Amino acid sequence: MLSELNGAPVFADTGGRVLVSSLPTLVFIHGAQNDHFVWKSLVTRLASPDRNILAPDLPGHGRSGGAPLASIAAMADWIVALLGKVSLRGTAPLVLAGHSMGSLIALEAAARLSGQVDHLVMLGTALPMPVAPVLLDAARDDVPKAMALINRWAHSPAAWRGGNRGGGHGLWLPALNLRIMERQPRGTLFTDLAACNDYGSGLETAARVGCPITLVAGTADRMTPIKAARRLAAELPDASLVEIAGAGHALMAEAPAACAAAVGAALSPSA
Repeated sequence: MLSELNGAPVFADTGGRVLVSSLPTLVFIHGAQNDHFVWKSLVTRLASPDRNILAPDLPGHGRSGGAPLASIAAMADWIVALLGKVSLRGTAPLVLAGHSMGSLIALEAAARLSGQVDHLVMLGTALPMPVAPVLLDAARDDVPKAMALINRWAHSPAAWRGGNRGGGHGLWLPALNLRIMERQPRGTLFTDLAACNDYGSGLETAARVGCPITLVAGTADRMTPIKAARRLAAELPDASLVEIAGAGHALMAEAPAACAAAVGAALSPSA
């Protein structure tokens, strides 16, 4: 789907279906230096005539135009505006799912849409989400080094050995992730990582969300460690935790079936 927002083109994967405002909606928000493709396995599993799927490329990412936005708050405002643009605000039920940086955006958007969001799913998340100084410096000064660091830390040992537990891509996952990162415009990575590093209001925002929160975390995640997810599950109101044994930070690629099950459960009326 191609649209326009704030004078710039917007691309979003809808699972090949036309959006219908009366149907339940799943919104997928990607992380730093990524685009909609990181959700492809979940979109494939969850696409249905009975629901909308919207997996947009954030500004300055993938096929969406404009410059990358410099703060989590600005990205959340953009998501809210996009939902209004495509007439999905107020759709019930509405589930927001975000990965890594996208989880922070989803959290902020859910707070802005309080009363309209039925469930929030935060995959590979931490509050706060500090970025290692060596990575932030590399993102500014040496992007190939920064992407190599991210790729090293984002995948579990099994993924590095070529263990693809049902990913369905038929590819070596670190190479796929590197290609997704490489196709993002220059300057995007530092902007994204700086936004994550600067974001400090997550716990306060979560208190305003007003809907159930599902945390999805890999036990082999080295970027947002499982201990951070366990702590959040205890601190956040109305939160539950789904642990995926052996998965790294690249959850949707390494364990798509488990991630799809967690998101699908959030859309269920009984969730």
